[in-house]
Amino acid sequence: MTVRAAFAAVPAARSRPPRPAPSRTRLTLTNALEDSSDRMRSEASFRRRVQRMTGRRPTEQKEKILREVTIPETITIADLANRMSERAVDIIRMLMKQGAMHKITDVIDADTAQLIAEELGHTVRRVAESDVEEGLFDSPDPEEMLEGRAPVVTIMGHVDHGKTSLLDALRKTNVVSGEAGGITQHIGAYQVMTPLGGLVTFIDTPGHAAFTAMRARGAKVTDIVVLVVAANDSVMPQTVEAINHAKAAKVPLIVAINKIDLPDARPEKVKTDLLQYEVQLESLGGDVLEVELSAKTGQGLDKLLELIQLQAEVLELKANPFRLAEGTVIEAKLDRGRGPVATVLIQRGTMHPGDIIVAGAEWGRVRALINDKGESTDGAGPSVPVEVLGFNGTPEAGDRVAVVENEARAREITDYRSNLKREKAAARLGAGRSSLADMMSQLKAGAGKKEFPLIIKGDVQGSVEAIVGALAKLGNDEVAARVILSGVGGITESDVGLAQTAGSVIIGFNTRAHKEARAAAEQAGIEIRYYNIIYDLVDDIKAAMSGLLAPELRETMLGNAEILEVFNITKVGKVAGCRVTDGRVERGANVRLIRDSVVVHEGKLSTLKRFKDEVKEVQVGQECGMAFESYQDMRAGDIIECYRVEEIKRSL
Repeated sequence: MTVRAAFAAVPAARSRPPRPAPSRTRLTLTNALEDSSDRMRSEASFRRRVQRMTGRRPTEQKEKILREVTIPETITIADLANRMSERAVDIIRMLMKQGAMHKITDVIDADTAQLIAEELGHTVRRVAESDVEEGLFDSPDPEEMLEGRAPVVTIMGHVDHGKTSLLDALRKTNVVSGEAGGITQHIGAYQVMTPLGGLVTFIDTPGHAAFTAMRARGAKVTDIVVLVVAANDSVMPQTVEAINHAKAAKVPLIVAINKIDLPDARPEKVKTDLLQYEVQLESLGGDVLEVELSAKTGQGLDKLLELIQLQAEVLELKANPFRLAEGTVIEAKLDRGRGPVATVLIQRGTMHPGDIIVAGAEWGRVRALINDKGESTDGAGPSVPVEVLGFNGTPEAGDRVAVVENEARAREITDYRSNLKREKAAARLGAGRSSLADMMSQLKAGAGKKEFPLIIKGDVQGSVEAIVGALAKLGNDEVAARVILSGVGGITESDVGLAQTAGSVIIGFNTRAHKEARAAAEQAGIEIRYYNIIYDLVDDIKAAMSGLLAPELRETMLGNAEILEVFNITKVGKVAGCRVTDGRVERGANVRLIRDSVVVHEGKLSTLKRFKDEVKEVQVGQECGMAFESYQDMRAGDIIECYRVEEIKRSL
């Protein structure tokens, strides 16, 4: 049988079946149940198809959206990119082209940010941190809402001219008896009813020279100034200062010539003396109102009140009482029982308990309003002075007060002002330290300067401010007072700790140390001095600072002697035989050895002998033997000049 026949004899059933085509998809339960005849395109294949189709077609450019970008004083690159909807990388690239290397978290100034935004086509709106104060003060009031208000009158003048006595007579009270040393050391604010039926708000300001800033605050919030001049004392330095404050504030002046009941009163002299300061009274043909009065007898008081009310009618004083209140802090203090208390003069609007108020860097919610009679009140309108309780901290005298809508706005304003205050303090500390050469020159200039460190605590802000200002004027090139800390309130343990560290004295003005602070001061040996009159405080500090001044050395010439011969004595050394040619020579006095009109030695005379005896002094024309301390080079013909050095204490 042939091979072909053999193969043909094999049964057909034993032949291999054809192999199935490989599956293009994974075998899953879903694929097994579905009809496998439909083939699915893979995701990668679909992506390639889309790329081919879009590659042949021109891509559409997205239209760039231009925005109005708000730029503050400083901004980070990331924040600027978000506000413009741009990539931060593009901004950094633009800065690199200008030669500045930055990271995405770096802060750039507003000018740089504005240049970048405008180059990218955006519009810019600049804002500043101070914008938080916009609309806080001086917003206009509609004319129909304005109503008449009481005039605010400031009483000014020299110390001891009777300002507070005049106010006592008007109020029928006795404030003077409670004042230390007979001088006003605070600003007082009161309301008085006039004979014509109107109210007048009086502000009493101190007359002492140290209270210049307080008088200036009184002039800023006032409508009329009453200048009190004593008829027996005429015009004095603080009188002139009060005239200048009134002129600077551009307010009308009324001159009250006080103490006309005294036998030595000379009102005509007062009128003529005022002419040299451009104050021309009505009786001399001028336009300044005047009144002669006596606070002691009450003469002329009604006339003064009438003049004030007539002047107020001429001024047509009006304010809107139906708005959020605005005012000025006249005085501020820290009361241990009530906390920070501020005397506020309301100028516009009406303040109520519960209002949220801002004054300087402090804010709070009004807990209570106390009027000038010490009574609680439900509201204080224009020209009404009140004590405000509820501040978080003690505001500074002179700060403007405003009622705000909510607590968030109050916090925003005070945070900005606190930051501004810190920056100014840091700038003052860093001023003048621009280079190493400047620092070295400052060190040389103050190398021999002594400082008198002090910690000042007072009852009210105005008094502390006046004390610090007065002490700053005491120093000279050799010694100066340095106030380490000044504040309002009692003396605390932290004050004592600071005094111990700085080696300073603590001054309490109308305030006292707490029990714990007293114990700590006794243990640490820190001196606490209490005062209630500013004269005494300034005089004591001045005397203490004078003790730091180096004494002045003054030479008193005694006489001259000529060396005739020099003797060399065993165990003693060289002794000069001299003749006194002028004055006298004393043992132990200072001497100069002069050779050929040149001083070759200065020292002291150790030995003075007359013959063989030691003597205290030798008179002119007599001969003696002299020896110097630690000096032997003496020659015949030299001149010995004898003098005494006296130390004279200096004072500021």
